[in-house]
Amino acid sequence: MKHSFVLGAALCVALAMVSCRSSESAYKKAYDKAKSQQTAAQVPTQQQTTAQPTTVAPVQTVTTTTTVATNETARTENVTLVSGAGLKAYSVVVGSFGVKANAENLQSKLKAAGYAAQIASNPNGMFRVIASTFDDLNSAVQSRNTLRSQYQDAWLLRK
Repeated sequence: MKHSFVLGAALCVALAMVSCRSSESAYKKAYDKAKSQQTAAQVPTQQQTTAQPTTVAPVQTVTTTTTVATNETARTENVTLVSGAGLKAYSVVVGSFGVKANAENLQSKLKAAGYAAQIASNPNGMFRVIASTFDDLNSAVQSRNTLRSQYQDAWLLRK
């Protein structure tokens, strides 16, 4: 009985080895089929070779104007000008400090960069560093958006 069991197990292993053999011809057929499809896609058809040349229209320049949404919010504060020429209706604040020396340091950096920077203080004792000031909201919003590349927390102050 043991002898027939071992013989049966050996026969099963032999059949398993024969049936698991990879068939290179199946892989080769699939590769050849994919290659022929790729080649057929690259060869232009007769219809494509006799097509009329396309006419390209000239480029037209379109001018767009950017309008700022009127739903922009501006914080209203009663501020007193500490240093600068004077504030208009809307200002772009790029920094707020509890210490005046820190505000003056940022003001000097902004002036070196070409801004007419000013310092204003609010009743709570905070010093606001104002990079630019405008009469209209749209100009202030555009300036704030430009300044946000360097000062991410820039905001609008309404006098």
